[in-house]
Amino acid sequence: MLDLVPSSRLVTYGSVTAVTVISLVLLRKWIAGGVCRSRVRLNGKTVLITGANTGIGKETARDMAFRGARVVMACRDLSRAETAAAEIRRTTGNENVVVQQLDLASLHSVRQFVRGYVASEDRLDILINNAGVMMCPKGLTEDGYETQLAVNHLGHFLLTNLLLEKLKSSAPSRVVNVSSITHRGGKIHFDDLCFEKTQYDSLVSYRQSKLANVLFSRELARRTKGTGVTSYALHPGVIRTELSRHVEVGYPVLRALLTAPAYLLMKTPHQGAQTSIHCAVSEGLEDQSGCYFSDCAVKETAAEGRDDLVALRLWDVSARLVGYEERD
Repeated sequence: MLDLVPSSRLVTYGSVTAVTVISLVLLRKWIAGGVCRSRVRLNGKTVLITGANTGIGKETARDMAFRGARVVMACRDLSRAETAAAEIRRTTGNENVVVQQLDLASLHSVRQFVRGYVASEDRLDILINNAGVMMCPKGLTEDGYETQLAVNHLGHFLLTNLLLEKLKSSAPSRVVNVSSITHRGGKIHFDDLCFEKTQYDSLVSYRQSKLANVLFSRELARRTKGTGVTSYALHPGVIRTELSRHVEVGYPVLRALLTAPAYLLMKTPHQGAQTSIHCAVSEGLEDQSGCYFSDCAVKETAAEGRDDLVALRLWDVSARLVGYEERD
């Protein structure tokens, strides 16, 4: 005899399903975070984005292209960058998207890139320091510096300073530094920046580099006050990108959090790019130069990120490491 499910039970199942679906939709909306609402057009403006061939960098480049900007994608892998640029041109209708090679792990590459940029580009309205590596195994760059410190901080430090005159001549202009909430708990290990004396820990190193982004942005804002150049640091959120590919076996819990089904709780690259876009284009942010943003709003950094003496010392040490001398 065929068993029939009572209609009251069907109603209950239906109600539970509806509540579950609604809850998941609300959860996804909450995870998505802030959205950049600015409709600013960027016709006649030039935007430079590092690491723009994938993840939030690519989505940021797409948004800048939609707004009519000339977009310069500065990437290490030219083949992947050209593929991404072709897609952006096709989806936005903006043919003014170009690719230039930049390897932030090489100070020579940074200088070579800047020489080419200065010679070929008339202006620089927005610089988005987006490229980075996360928790990779210990390695040294050709300049002898630990990889995460070199790529996430030193390369961008030199790039920004060498382009500062171009930014000033294009003012009002902005520098956007993609950091991370992991700067909390970070420390600048001035006595052992490259972990030559102590045991290397990829998370400790990553936190140091992300704290360096916050401190660099803060000190840059102080030094450029009154020039028309403003600086912002940000946390993009926890995002489904390739950045976590190097997370080591030594952090099984963290690796589990960065894999399915946890991906359901992460932002998409489009959602993760919103704060970068907000800092790059939203009106009225000039008085917030040096601030730290998350979900398209100003947030307070960790105490370590507000230490102006550490920020100043980091600037001086970084300038020495990359061989940068400021002009009078």
